[in-house]
Amino acid sequence: MTEWVWLPGEPDTVVVDPVTLAYRAVAEMHLAPPVVRSAPGAGQVGLVNMPVWLWVTKTENTWGPIEREASVPGLTVTAKAEVTAIDWKMGDGKTIRCTTAGTPYSKSMGIKDSPDCGHRYTKTSSKLKDCKYPVTATAQWAINWQSTLGDTGQINLTQDAATQLRIGEAVPVLVDPEDSNVKVPPKAGCSAK
Repeated sequence: MTEWVWLPGEPDTVVVDPVTLAYRAVAEMHLAPPVVRSAPGAGQVGLVNMPVWLWVTKTENTWGPIEREASVPGLTVTAKAEVTAIDWKMGDGKTIRCTTAGTPYSKSMGIKDSPDCGHRYTKTSSKLKDCKYPVTATAQWAINWQSTLGDTGQINLTQDAATQLRIGEAVPVLVDPEDSNVKVPPKAGCSAK
């Protein structure tokens, strides 16, 4: 007669393959979506044909490099993860691939293009929902792992983050020097929210 007894936890003789341990190591990394930044930023209005700067804030969990291990008796897997690129879907049909985190913008840089990650819109966002372009940044993670038994492999993951960019256009205002009433053309489509 055989009687089965269930005990809490993993049994002493667990057979775990290196790939399973690699995924356990990745779970310990707590990888997170990119922290998106731009100039113009949220709440600001950019202009058609003017540079838009794009970048992400680098942390261990949002950019890497990050390394973690997972083990069972007789086997350890070490996994190393790092973002290899950010794919920016700009909401106007264009996708920009940046292989760096991008360069943070500062006012001293003027109206130059970003040296490594930027875009220029050719149309305003006035006809879009909320008068803003929906922008998605997708981080491409490459995770290489190696076991103490010599097994190796790679796991590819993605993490998404989103923002919105409002793009307007500069409107010239003609002023009659003999008339003190300045007539500003009406705004098309979007309010000043």
